[in-house]
Amino acid sequence: MLCPGAQMAEILFPALFVLLALGVPVAFAMMISVFVALSFASHYPHLVVVKEMFAGLDSFPLLAVPFFVLAAELMTGGGITQTLLRFVSQFVGHLRGGLGYANVISSTLFAGISGSALADAAGPGAMMIRMMEKGGYDKSYAGALTISSAIVGPIIPPSITMIIYAMQDENTSVGALFMAGIIPGLLLSIGTLAGNWYVSRKRGYRSDEARPALPEMIRTSVFAMPAIFLIVLIIGGIRSGIFTPTEASVIAVFYALLCGFFVYRSLSLRTLPGIILRAALVSTAVLLILGAARAFAWVLVIEGIPQFLAETIISWDLSPILFLLAVNVLLLVFGLFMDPLPGVMILVPILAPISHALGIAPEHFAIVVIVNLTMGLATPPVGSLIFVVSSTVGLKPGALIREMPPFFLLSFVVLMLLTFVPALSTWLPAVSGF
Repeated sequence: MLCPGAQMAEILFPALFVLLALGVPVAFAMMISVFVALSFASHYPHLVVVKEMFAGLDSFPLLAVPFFVLAAELMTGGGITQTLLRFVSQFVGHLRGGLGYANVISSTLFAGISGSALADAAGPGAMMIRMMEKGGYDKSYAGALTISSAIVGPIIPPSITMIIYAMQDENTSVGALFMAGIIPGLLLSIGTLAGNWYVSRKRGYRSDEARPALPEMIRTSVFAMPAIFLIVLIIGGIRSGIFTPTEASVIAVFYALLCGFFVYRSLSLRTLPGIILRAALVSTAVLLILGAARAFAWVLVIEGIPQFLAETIISWDLSPILFLLAVNVLLLVFGLFMDPLPGVMILVPILAPISHALGIAPEHFAIVVIVNLTMGLATPPVGSLIFVVSSTVGLKPGALIREMPPFFLLSFVVLMLLTFVPALSTWLPAVSGF
C-alpha cells in the first residue's frame, strides 16, 4: 500500500540508518532499505532492485576484483607474504620500533599487489601483530598500527576502490587513478612510520634483533626478488599499455601460482581449494556490496537527489578549495557509517560533475574522495578494519580504538596536504601520459 505523498528518500535514509545501528551488514542494510522504500512510497515493482543489482555487476572491469582478491590469497598461502616480511625486517628490524616499521613497509609492499585494505590487514598484518607481541609491543598498539598501515591498500595501485571509481566517473581512467595513488599512498605510509617513531620512542619499544650479516641480507633479498617483481609487473605492464588493469589481475593470479608452486614451493594441490574458497567468499561480499549500492543509487537518481544537491551546491558559488573542504567534511562523516565501495558508487556520480564544473582535476578529486572514504575503514562505529583485526587476533575493538588517535591525526594531515597540493595527485598521471 502506498503512503500518499510519501517520498522514497524520506523512508530510504531512516531505514538505512536504523539497520546500520542494529548491526545489519552494509550490503543487506542497503538492500532492505530499498525494498522498504519501494513498498511504502513507490509504484515500482520490487523486481527492479534485482535488475539494478545485476546491472551494477555487469561490467568487464569488475572482473579485476575477484582476481586481485584471489591473487592476495595465493600470496598469503604461497609464501610470498612471509618472504616480503623477512625482506623488510632485515633492514629495519634492529631499530627502535623496528618491528613497527617492518609492519608498515610490508603492508605498503603488499598493497602494491592485493589492492585491498582488508586483505592487507588479515594477511601480513595479522602476522606482524603476532611478531610485534612476541617482540614486547602492546598487542593493542600492534593492532592499531596494522589498521593504520592497511589504509594504504586501496590507494597504492592496484586498487579495487579505484576500479569502481573509474566506472562512476567517465572523466578519468583506471590507469590514471593507479598512477595518481602512488604518491598519496607513500605519504600515508610515511605518516604512519612517523607515528610509530613517536610512540616507540615514548614507550621505549626496543628491538633485541641484531642486523643480519651482509651475505645473509643478500640471500634474503635475492630470495624476495620474485615477490617484489610482481609489483613491478603489475604497475609497469599497465603503465606501458601491455595489458589492462583487468588483465593485470589475471596475470597476478598466474604469477602468484607460479611463485607459490615452483619458486617458494609453499603451495600444494591440497591447500588450493581452501584458498579459492576464501577468495570466493571475500569476492562475493565485495560484489554484493556493489550490487546493493547500485540499487540504492538508483533510488536516489529516481528521486532527483543528485540533481538537487548539485544545483544547491553550485548555487553557493564556492571556490574550488572551499568545495574540496566541504567534501572532506561530508565524506569524513559519511565514512563513519559506510564502507568505501558503496560510498564511491553513491556519492561520486553526485559530486564528480560538480568538481569538473569547478575546474578541479579529475585525479585530484578522485584521490581526495578515496583517501577520505578509506580513512573511514579505521573509524568506529562501522570501521571494517577494526573488526577484521579484532576478530583475527582476539582483541576487543575498544582497545584498538584507544590506540588510533595519533595515526588518524597524521592521516588527516596527509589528507589536508593532498587537498591543498593538487600536484601530489596529478603529477604522476601527467608524466605517465594519462
